[in-house]
Amino acid sequence: MNTKDRKHREMQEREAIILECARPMFIEGGYNGLNMDRLTSMLEYSKGTIYNHFSCKEEIIITLAIQTLEKRLAMFEKASLFQGTSRERIAAIGTAAELFVKLYPDHFRVEQTIRLDSIWDKTSEERRQVMSNCERRCIGIVSGVVRDGIASGDLNLNDSATPEEIVFGLWSLSFGGYSIISTSNSLQELGISEPFQMLRHNYSRFLDGIQWKPLSSEVDYDAVFERVSEEVFGNELQQITT
Repeated sequence: MNTKDRKHREMQEREAIILECARPMFIEGGYNGLNMDRLTSMLEYSKGTIYNHFSCKEEIIITLAIQTLEKRLAMFEKASLFQGTSRERIAAIGTAAELFVKLYPDHFRVEQTIRLDSIWDKTSEERRQVMSNCERRCIGIVSGVVRDGIASGDLNLNDSATPEEIVFGLWSLSFGGYSIISTSNSLQELGISEPFQMLRHNYSRFLDGIQWKPLSSEVDYDAVFERVSEEVFGNELQQITT
């Protein structure tokens, strides 16, 4: 390994250590709890070394968001390869989305924080582009399965909607539902004892409503969820249950 490669690897290792220390600090204390001076005192690096990697704490927060978004992207890619009908494949992506939230329950707190204009505007264009690219690729995977459904005849929009509208509908259900699940402590009081299962059923109602076949009256999509969880995401499932 040449000197340039070694230095690059050392920088990556330092950055990973900084983020590993910063994540629990942010999760426990929020934006104000992430303090660069405190971070310096917890690490063996000087403040200057930390600033060589991250010019401000906003840069740390967006990098934390990117870390988990890249994991979600990898899970979506695995799910899209599930062998089944187009609707079973979209259900597989829904399975990936649910397991992602269970694996990384703090992700939405990080993502919602970084979306604030006062924080987003302090991050670098380079990191904003990385985050946006992750999102676009996730949406692209979903869009690809929607188009596969149309091509196979499982889904016929009849000019009443566009593939983009279907993707946006699924995205809205997903982001809104998981954000509520991740941040609300009163769901039980509202009679919502199984929020993940209820959200899954709402996906099915939406997809039945646009006549994406086979309908939920013909296929048990709860069973598809279990199958995908075990066959595609066995390792992730084990992490959740242990």
